[in-house]
Amino acid sequence: MNFGYSGILGLLILAGDIWAIINIFQSSASNEKKLLWILVVVLLPLLGLILWFFLGPRDRKA
Repeated sequence: MNFGYSGILGLLILAGDIWAIINIFQSSASNEKKLLWILVVVLLPLLGLILWFFLGPRDRKA
């Protein structure tokens, strides 16, 4: 079974997507925004993860 670099990269992206989805569920955003972000992350795994990281809902603690 040859994993190679693509297998490791795929696992890292999967782990990042799972982390993003958990954080989306825990955010205080509306349910519609949560659903939209989850769809973006699931349908566009790498791009969705990057977009969510920079543009996604955040709980501002200040």
